[in-house]
Amino acid sequence: MKLFFTDHFELPLPAAHRFPMAKYRQLRQRLLASDWAEGCLFHEPDAATDRQLCLAHSADYVHRVIAGQLTAKEIRRIGFPWSPGMVERSRRSVGATIAAGRAALADGFGVNLAGGTHHASRDAGEGFCVFNDVAVAARTLQHEGRVRRALVIDADVHQGNGTASIFADDRSVFTFSIHGAKNFPLRKHPGDLDVALPDGTDDASYLEALDGALDRILDLDAFDLVFYLAGADPFEGDRLGRMQLTKQGLQQRDRSVLGRCRRAGLPVAIAMAGGYARQIEDIVDIHAATIRIALEVAGRNGVGSRFRLTIQ
Repeated sequence: MKLFFTDHFELPLPAAHRFPMAKYRQLRQRLLASDWAEGCLFHEPDAATDRQLCLAHSADYVHRVIAGQLTAKEIRRIGFPWSPGMVERSRRSVGATIAAGRAALADGFGVNLAGGTHHASRDAGEGFCVFNDVAVAARTLQHEGRVRRALVIDADVHQGNGTASIFADDRSVFTFSIHGAKNFPLRKHPGDLDVALPDGTDDASYLEALDGALDRILDLDAFDLVFYLAGADPFEGDRLGRMQLTKQGLQQRDRSVLGRCRRAGLPVAIAMAGGYARQIEDIVDIHAATIRIALEVAGRNGVGSRFRLTIQ
């Protein structure tokens, strides 16, 4: 299974910044040290090009991000200070999801060890999201003729408002988000299917809601590729999540999503999405478990040519 990493592209942040940037490097280190991850192939992705970014974002927004011409209000909305490093890191993270999508089409699964920047909309960034990696990847793979219809399964605790807005009038991408009803963002953009859960939701309630939604989605028209945002922030120890899922519950979530997609013959590109636990080790535990479960699901069924698509 191919894993694409970007943690060595630094995004300079003030010492007191609340975004746990170290989680990405620690995740890769954990995987490299794990015996069960021997089947993982680590790759540095290419940076997303301006042309690729403009498939999902306005040319004006892309230009102003790259040129450092965002307003102070726009920078506050993103939550990261502008720097050339921010631009390069953002490009690489998008490139990693594009690469993970291509890998999934070839092998069944592909992983971006970051990504899931689902709050970025066509002409604005928000909530630690500069460019929307899944939206750009979906449009890029469609543009390349590899994908006709894509499905986004967004299990970050925060609603994927940017992704929903980008694909609001695009029937070729189905957006599903399961998230906290009262959590960020305050104003949610409706997707094709939104499951909004109350604060304090536990394992059993969450998994019941998820399974019901998957029953509905997987009965729809065939998809060529799934993008799965495996957020760590529904965890009971997350500072921003406000839910009560255990690590075991999150693992069951991953088994449900990945197993059902596998049985349906759907390739899956996985992105890590959010995670803000007080202890970075908890975030790393959750993300590493997602990858271990993907390897287990792939191993049970084999990896191979039935996921290769030729689209005329």
